Amino acid sequence: MSKRDYYKVLDVPRTATEAEVKKAYRRLAMKYHPDRNPNDRDSEERFKEAKEASEVLTDTQKRALYDRHGHAGVEAASRGGGRGFGAGDAFSDIFGDVFGDIFGGSRRGGRSQVFRGADLRYELQLELDQAVFGHQVEIEVAKLAECDTCHGSGSAKGSSATTCDGCGGAGQVRISQGFFQLQQTCPRCRGSGSIIRNPCDTCLGQGRVRRTRKLSVKVPAGVDTGDRVRLSGEGEAGRNGGPPGDLYVEVQVREHAIFEREGEHLSCEVPVSFATAALGGAVDVPTLEGDVSLKIPAESQSGRVFRLRDKGVKPVRGGTRGDLFCRIVIETPVHLSTEQRELVRQLEESLKAHAARHAPREKGFLEGVRRFFHSR
Repeated sequence: MSKRDYYKVLDVPRTATEAEVKKAYRRLAMKYHPDRNPNDRDSEERFKEAKEASEVLTDTQKRALYDRHGHAGVEAASRGGGRGFGAGDAFSDIFGDVFGDIFGGSRRGGRSQVFRGADLRYELQLELDQAVFGHQVEIEVAKLAECDTCHGSGSAKGSSATTCDGCGGAGQVRISQGFFQLQQTCPRCRGSGSIIRNPCDTCLGQGRVRRTRKLSVKVPAGVDTGDRVRLSGEGEAGRNGGPPGDLYVEVQVREHAIFEREGEHLSCEVPVSFATAALGGAVDVPTLEGDVSLKIPAESQSGRVFRLRDKGVKPVRGGTRGDLFCRIVIETPVHLSTEQRELVRQLEESLKAHAARHAPREKGFLEGVRRFFHSR
């Protein structure tokens, strides 16, 4: 029995668009699908006939062959392989192309697919003052860059890539698994949709070469560990003319010998002599902008914290500048001479005579210890 003309099967003109062919097929599939017409041989044959017609007329290459040579042209091209048209296809397969269009599936006969280049990450070590006030730094990044010889095409001069005959340029092929149709990357072109038959000698058909590039990075003032600076288009080159990725420079601030940072605030420890803490005085305190004088009131205790306003960090995202918190630490004298030891001993004896007045914290601590042990 000879096959009917595919256009007559679907009742569409020979000028019908792909969308019109799909619409006609869906209408007939809904009407004749075996799931809706059990044990009806005529409906089963009509469904198989419509599905075959749709498969050919929605494939650019197969449709071109059919228009020129009829059924014989399509059969000759498919001989030796290919998938049969069975009535056992799942009912949901009728709408496979519809879902593929909605969710980004490949289209038969489309142009070669392009792929965006990969994003890159670079860890940048900064000193605290560089992070606080900003810094201009030169870095070197090794990446896949566009080949200068073929300008990313992958083809030798005077030639160009051809459409993959395995997927028709879609980059993906469909395989049948029982009642399901699965879509996978085309094994011939690896998803690119094109085949390079005469590759570039420089990049060997890849369109990209590994190259080290020097870049100037402007680090804004106020950055902290974990912040990122994005350099648009400085990632790896894309494939098949795709856009390049981005380069993310991640900041790591080294530990500082004096300052600790917490957000916009800085803190440090300031050693103070016993005499200065007891009698009062002034000490020079370092800041990121130079030394400032800090007044220490008389009888200051070790651990007391002083706040220097606006001596911290101005946040990179805006806001008021932080403060510098100075924690004084009373330094015990070392390497005392015999005379100095005697003077300290005399001072200690003098203070003990009025311990409750001169050392209230010590007296309170000792009394607390006695109460603890007496209560047991």
